[in-house]
Amino acid sequence: MRKVLCALLSAGLTAMCLTGCGNEAVAASGSVSEAVSLTVWGAEEDRELLSEITDSFRTEYGSLADFNITFKAQSESGCKDALLDDPQNGADVFAFADDQLGSLAAAGVLMPIENPEQVRAENLSSAVTAASVNDVLYAYPVTSDNGYFLYYNKSYFTEKDVQSLDAILNIADRRGKYFTMDWSSAWYVYSFFGGTGMTVGLNEDGVTNYCTWNRTDGDINGVDVLEAMNAVSGHRSFLSSNDSGFLEGAENGSVIAGISGAWSSGKLTELWGDDLGAAKLPTYTCGGKQVQMASFSGSKLIGVNAYSSERDWAEKLAEWITNEKNQALRFEMRGQIPSNINAAKADSVRNSTVAAAVMAQAEYSQLQRVGERFWDPPVEVAMCIYADNPPGADYQRMLDVMVNKMTAK
Repeated sequence: MRKVLCALLSAGLTAMCLTGCGNEAVAASGSVSEAVSLTVWGAEEDRELLSEITDSFRTEYGSLADFNITFKAQSESGCKDALLDDPQNGADVFAFADDQLGSLAAAGVLMPIENPEQVRAENLSSAVTAASVNDVLYAYPVTSDNGYFLYYNKSYFTEKDVQSLDAILNIADRRGKYFTMDWSSAWYVYSFFGGTGMTVGLNEDGVTNYCTWNRTDGDINGVDVLEAMNAVSGHRSFLSSNDSGFLEGAENGSVIAGISGAWSSGKLTELWGDDLGAAKLPTYTCGGKQVQMASFSGSKLIGVNAYSSERDWAEKLAEWITNEKNQALRFEMRGQIPSNINAAKADSVRNSTVAAAVMAQAEYSQLQRVGERFWDPPVEVAMCIYADNPPGADYQRMLDVMVNKMTAK
């Protein structure tokens, strides 16, 4: 790396390269060679984790530079918008969901990473794909679990019970409890359509969507799905709520099963303890058949801002955040499943109930690649059904309007 090598030379270290030098890189004069300021964006929930990781980075490379590393909370889902609004003043290193990769790369905020072969060799192929555009790596994978699955309280359900949404709802009803998932997010609404043979995705232009959710033929059509959703929403034990509502319900005892991701595992373990269960999503009744609920999948990624004034050190920090040791630490502290192959093989991961659920759901998941117009129309339809259960509603018209909005140029 150019700046780092210059720093080493200026300190009199002519016989040492940056890679692999670690704590042995001590300037001949015994003094630090340069001051480096870096800003890191990550989820508020990762503040403690990233603080520990950046502290160890300072320890590892502190003999080469005087680091001032600042953490700022920034939601991974909103990272793209924050960066594109003012990339030159954005974070040097940032965490984001993989569906934002294409836009960030197209805008020039992300450039191809410097060591792609090493990253490919060290990480799961699915995570590498999630971090790539046209087979070019633009970011560092850090998890392989950016999807969702079923959590349940084992004091109420058996493993057989949770295979069927009908059974989950009926058992919850008998106990005066609730099952919850978030219908205010198209990310979750996708679960009803994804296993039906109807499709949605990104066109070759990388901006617009294709979608067949309003299909009128086939074993399962769009109206079948909306009728099934209507039946679910009309059940006394169904509750649409976000992750916060799910966790609040689990804490007060009203919710005994719900759909969320690995990020909820820590709190649910605290609340349910040994009764915490996790499994692939259940099947649901649709068109007189049992249809497997599907999910979007993906990875959380660490990016380096192409506009960073300390890009070489930012690259080194991104590598450090995503290395095997720190992915293992992330799993220990946050329950997030590693993308690093060796970290994912650890007994703690292989014996994890949550990791097993992620892997079981992987067979029924699709990498999230949709354009901006995807997100609002499915929510409009889902929340209309949830709020009103409209009798005699023209579901085909609702579907046609939804798809027209989703696929608009």
